[in-house]
Amino acid sequence: MEEQPHALGKDLLMIRLVLAAGAAYVLGAKAGRGRYEQIRKTASAVASSPATKKAIEVGRQKLSDSLNTQPRLEPMKPIDDETQVFVPRDQLRR
Repeated sequence: MEEQPHALGKDLLMIRLVLAAGAAYVLGAKAGRGRYEQIRKTASAVASSPATKKAIEVGRQKLSDSLNTQPRLEPMKPIDDETQVFVPRDQLRR
């Protein structure tokens, strides 16, 4: 089977591309390690911050409340010492 002339050019181009990508990776890895560590430490500090944890908790609760299909219930006047009646918040008359 005879190889076409342009196939050799494609192979050479592919080899150059792989070599360039490898060189860029090696050079970028050496130069970028310090910056990577800085970003990683900052992200870790932010993620473990009490303020971040509180914001996530509040956001999750709001999302849960908005996705909940059950109406929010409020207690009405107790019938007796053992019986409490609940009514949906939007139907509660105060």
